[in-house]
Amino acid sequence: MAKSNAVIKERPRQIVHRTHGHRHGPITRLMSPSDLGQTLKPFVFVDLFDTEGGSFSGFGWHPHSGIATLTYLWEGSVRYEDTTGAAGFLPAGGVEWFKAAGGAWHGGGAGNSGRSRGFQLWLALPPDEELGPSESIYQKPRDVHAKGPATVLLGTLGELSSPLKAPSSINYLAVRLKLGATWRYEPPADHTICWVALASGRLTVPEHAEAGELVAFESSNQAIDFRAEADSEFVLGSAASHPYELALGHYSVHTSQASLQAGEQRIAETKARLQREGRL
Repeated sequence: MAKSNAVIKERPRQIVHRTHGHRHGPITRLMSPSDLGQTLKPFVFVDLFDTEGGSFSGFGWHPHSGIATLTYLWEGSVRYEDTTGAAGFLPAGGVEWFKAAGGAWHGGGAGNSGRSRGFQLWLALPPDEELGPSESIYQKPRDVHAKGPATVLLGTLGELSSPLKAPSSINYLAVRLKLGATWRYEPPADHTICWVALASGRLTVPEHAEAGELVAFESSNQAIDFRAEADSEFVLGSAASHPYELALGHYSVHTSQASLQAGEQRIAETKARLQREGRL
């Protein structure tokens, strides 16, 4: 019997959810814990912001608990301040890491340049960190490193790791591809969660994804091949699944109602202090 030399092609990893989110002024919420965050946890919120063509007054002081925030800008800058005592301006290419954990407040707004574009991501914390101390780290662009077209914002890519300590097995990358360029992402073996959100351009993965869209892939650790159909900027998140329920408050996400109540109590105590200091 003749032997077949046919090569069996691997079935591409499929997109199972896609959304353009809900826009409010310069901010588009692509994911929240009441929708895709339930499927893609520990990723629970993703906001795409772009101040082109409008004013951006920013966010006044507001609290969080049980979650960590990572902000990355493709263009421009934003102003930040938080109750750990940090304040300043985050430039394009820099990273803001703000772990609210047991409860903290922060705020921010327009930076010292014109148009600002970027993403803000919120991660659900595991039980051993959700009521721990707050932490804020602000990395300058020179401290954020890349491997090929991918900048490692959190986690590891090949031999390159972010100096930020991820709360669980998580990768979060910012990727730039020129028209016609290709790139393959091979997730760690335990990363069955994966999604991509585009700031600009158009990708084939192998279905099309476009600027302003978030697409989520089927649960698997299969590699994903990207081809840029235009100059493209996007973020990619992959992780081991967060094996806890999401207990939701107005600004908080925890693993239980008891932890949520403890976080909200600390938020209230900090609010009273900020009011005494005249900051609220």
